Amino acid sequence: MRSSVLDSYAVLAFLFEEDGYETVADLFEKAVAADQEVLISAPNWAEVRYQVERKIGADRWNEIRLKLLGLPIEIVPADQHLAELAGQIKATRKMSLADCFAAALAKQRKADVYTGDPEFRAVEKDMKVVWL
Repeated sequence: MRSSVLDSYAVLAFLFEEDGYETVADLFEKAVAADQEVLISAPNWAEVRYQVERKIGADRWNEIRLKLLGLPIEIVPADQHLAELAGQIKATRKMSLADCFAAALAKQRKADVYTGDPEFRAVEKDMKVVWL
């Protein structure tokens, strides 16, 4: 199984059973079978948190957090190398900074990025985007 990166769009689709959630659920099943983790950058994890809190409240975040941490997810810290790569993408593409971190992580790890966010069209030539 190829390495995979989730942006916040994919995680939120999975959590709230929005369009494409089946694709993300299938990815988690394949990751478990392959004993492999799916990657998410720390800035994207932060996006998931604030979106969950805005949508259903801070009290529910702890419940959702435990559910997510029980899945084969690795939260990748934003170190200097990843930050510089994200900054390079941000300088040349019209994408949010958090999306640039997801794209940078996918580029760094030679991974597919799972999203439904149209901003990723800007990097589609540089990496495999799995559209939800």
